[in-house]
Amino acid sequence: MVGVSGEPKHLDAAEYRKVLGHLPTGVVVVTGVAANGEAHGITIGSFTSISLTPPLAGFFIGRNSRTWPLIAAGGKFCANVLAASQGELCWRFAKDHAEGSRFADLTTSLSTNGSPVLPGVVATIDCTVHSVHTVGDHDLVVGAVSDVRLLDPKKPAMVFFKGKTGDAHIA
Repeated sequence: MVGVSGEPKHLDAAEYRKVLGHLPTGVVVVTGVAANGEAHGITIGSFTSISLTPPLAGFFIGRNSRTWPLIAAGGKFCANVLAASQGELCWRFAKDHAEGSRFADLTTSLSTNGSPVLPGVVATIDCTVHSVHTVGDHDLVVGAVSDVRLLDPKKPAMVFFKGKTGDAHIA
């Protein structure tokens, strides 16, 4: 952003976040398996389709994430599209779990690429890591889509809007 003088305008990070919070985003939990066989997952609010031909999807992840490098080492991941009613799962995978597994007490299945599928999700998108690009304080992860599954089309997908989760009817 450029100010009147032609110099870049300094933006307040809190104000920037507040304004962008008015743009609803879908919510997924990206899951994968580390080299040691342990399941990992992290909540993502920036997952998007990038290309139809070839099928590519992607998301932004903070470069200080401790979970993403564990998933990335496996070279593949699954985006679990959360249902609007799955707020507990959203926050479980969003918060840093220093002790125990985020998967504790969950009955998961496996996607076609072997990544965990969370119970009750609307859909899954399996990907192999295509490329990773540094963008500001985040990395853009581009995945080559290898499989998609619509598991429960009647459930509304979760959106994040103004700091809250819900469906497209959030006020």
